[in-house]
Amino acid sequence: LCWLELDPSPIFCDYLRPSLLFQVWPLPKPQLGEPRDLSTLRMQPAQDDVLTLSQTLDGLLAKDTVQVELIPEKKGLFLKHVEYQVTSQRYKISVYRRYSDFDVFHEVLLQRFAYRVVPALPPKRMLKGVLTSLSEREFIEGRRRGLGRFINLVARHPFFSEDELVKTFLTFSGSDVQSRLRDTCKKMGDEFMINRIATQAKEYLPADIQAQFSTSREMIRNIHNSFQRLRDRAEKMVERSKDNASDLLMFGKELSTLGSDASPLPSLASSQSTWGTLRQSLKSLSVEFAVLSDKAAQQGRREEDDVVEKLNLFLDLLQSYRDLCERHEKGVLHEHQKALHKYSVMKRQMMSATVQPKEQASVEQLESRIVQQENAIQTMELRNYFSLFCLHQETQLIFTYLPITSHILGSFVNSQVQGHREMGEVWSELQPKLGCLFSGNNGLKHSV
Repeated sequence: LCWLELDPSPIFCDYLRPSLLFQVWPLPKPQLGEPRDLSTLRMQPAQDDVLTLSQTLDGLLAKDTVQVELIPEKKGLFLKHVEYQVTSQRYKISVYRRYSDFDVFHEVLLQRFAYRVVPALPPKRMLKGVLTSLSEREFIEGRRRGLGRFINLVARHPFFSEDELVKTFLTFSGSDVQSRLRDTCKKMGDEFMINRIATQAKEYLPADIQAQFSTSREMIRNIHNSFQRLRDRAEKMVERSKDNASDLLMFGKELSTLGSDASPLPSLASSQSTWGTLRQSLKSLSVEFAVLSDKAAQQGRREEDDVVEKLNLFLDLLQSYRDLCERHEKGVLHEHQKALHKYSVMKRQMMSATVQPKEQASVEQLESRIVQQENAIQTMELRNYFSLFCLHQETQLIFTYLPITSHILGSFVNSQVQGHREMGEVWSELQPKLGCLFSGNNGLKHSV
């Protein structure tokens, strides 16, 4: 066998010698290999590991830091309302938002990302008067902190952070952010409709996905319970620091009251009594105890801001994961089961219609409904697998956040070291000043 190689150009043909007209080229020998090797030629999914989150805690925290600050109250037409200044470090812009804006943002976020961990908002309460009582001020401060945790968890989420909804909420400075958020959500649709692998999610799931999900869910539930107890203890420490600050201040005030008493000593008092001198010295000590009180209050604020707040941030994420698991079970799976039940009822009706003579139009209508229900079931099955796919990724997100434990412990230790050092310095300065209250410099060593 041979094949002819000719140059079709005219110039070449003019000078072509007959001896060069034909040239024999050996055919290549095919390397077929073994039949078992043909299995490697099957269609393979993309090599990208789309199921695994390649994120670190530091990377998530670096995505953005959003400050939520209370701005001076504004009076509406009938009622006063609270407004917040929301500042994104990433976008370098500040916008003003009310609680209702956060509420709508949370609503559309759930519509768009129904299969992701969407943190809950702090509770809303109708306020009769804003910042007029201690309880209301504490409630508003707690709600501000809760809104701050919510928006930071959202802004740092690996999928939310790049979404147009989040960017709109953090940057839109128009008069009606709620309408803009709703319009954006309608145009974009939910994640299942636009995700490129949504309909192929089943192919990426491990065979034991249900077992993995059950094991991870139980572990995260135990972690959640432990962190709740840690938070409760940390809150008690904050309360003790605040109580300590209050007690130290009152202790100093009582000393000042004693020192301010200018009543003459009664005649029964011994001429050797030193109460008059002691009384004058006590008044000056209230200054040091006021400083001690301030240091204790600062300690309480550090514990609240650096320890309790970080614990609450992680607890908000853990709670949103539990909410997601419930949505998966009571939402996607429940709707799928309902659709299957409805489909079985239709099939029985169809079987009955084929046995008993009925109008052709009603039979055709029933057939059309069955086809529609089959399509709905197929879509629900795809959504169910995509929900499991997202749940697998959100589980990874929880474990990515777990190293925050070291951040919390570091903040706790640092706050204690700083607090005890500052308190110790004031006590050390106070100790020499007590010498005048005793007979001699060694008075502090005497026991009663």
